[in-house]
Amino acid sequence: MTLIDRHIVRRLLLGYLFFTGALIVFFIVLHYVEYIDDFMDRGASMREVFLVYYPSYIPEIVRLTSPLALFLACLYVTGRMAQGLEIVALQMSGVSLYRLLRPYVALGLVLTGFMFWFNGWVVPVTNRTVVAFDEKYLSKTPRQFDLSHLHRQARPGQFLSVGYYDRERRIAYRVSLQQFAEGRRLVYRLDAPRMEWNDSLQAWMVPEGIARYFEPDGREVRRPVRHQQLDLPLYPRDLARTEREVEAMTLPDAAAHLAALRRSGAGHLGRPLVAYYSKFAYPFANLILVLIGVPLASVRRRGGQAIQIGIGLGVAFAYLALQKLIEPFGYTETLPPLLVAWLPHLVFLAGALVLVARTRT
Repeated sequence: MTLIDRHIVRRLLLGYLFFTGALIVFFIVLHYVEYIDDFMDRGASMREVFLVYYPSYIPEIVRLTSPLALFLACLYVTGRMAQGLEIVALQMSGVSLYRLLRPYVALGLVLTGFMFWFNGWVVPVTNRTVVAFDEKYLSKTPRQFDLSHLHRQARPGQFLSVGYYDRERRIAYRVSLQQFAEGRRLVYRLDAPRMEWNDSLQAWMVPEGIARYFEPDGREVRRPVRHQQLDLPLYPRDLARTEREVEAMTLPDAAAHLAALRRSGAGHLGRPLVAYYSKFAYPFANLILVLIGVPLASVRRRGGQAIQIGIGLGVAFAYLALQKLIEPFGYTETLPPLLVAWLPHLVFLAGALVLVARTRT
């Protein structure tokens, strides 16, 4: 890496950290202003809000805004170089746009890899605190939503599928409880027509059902079940919650969860599949927006950096809008969920490559 490469990477990192910090402050202030009355009315202490809730919320903000922060840093650093004629000087000395892109692409790849790990393993853990806090202090009156085809992860390797849940009577119908050993091998499955919540025992009861045990040698042992208490760390509110499970799981847990759903024959997997594939696709926005930002900002424009930042924000908005517009097609499986997760990124990657090719010298 040459001296100019290190110089660009250092400025990009500083810009990335600055814009990330600014976006974190912006989102927290906006969120606090909107929900301050709810915090006060529900009895949330300022200590809980600022020492527990918002620190746990920061990783989610970073996940969402990292591509935008890197894009803005790219526009700012490259725009300053263009306005100061540094890029012209480099081009006159024989440095092409392709060569200039090298430190940008290197940093984009590093951040893409980092955000893949961050999104897949860190954010789901911190989001559990955020979800619990939201349900306790920010949830309004219970909303009506579809309580059919529910799937919950009770604990690592243990998954519950429910055909329909009656919230008022706290009865789950068409229940399937599956336990997997290491290596994703199914070792136990309980199928029951219904599962009822017992207030006195604070536990779920199965009036009748069939338990199946799967031995390592392939043998299957079936046993009838009557009036059995289930060891499930789930409460009625957990079956009625609206959070999308896969989005709140680490990548290994999400993969195991989806595999269990497929084995159980569950339908309506569009939403969890889109969420799962997006865990792989979204981090690449960091690299793609860099490829758009460099050629966009390397050309001097009348109006200076204000015009470049404005154009950049328009591009970022279009990127996000395309993702949100196409997601419902994946939820309903009108389009394959894998395609829906990757299509916006592929479209903008193609646009970035065209932009680089047209701007190169």
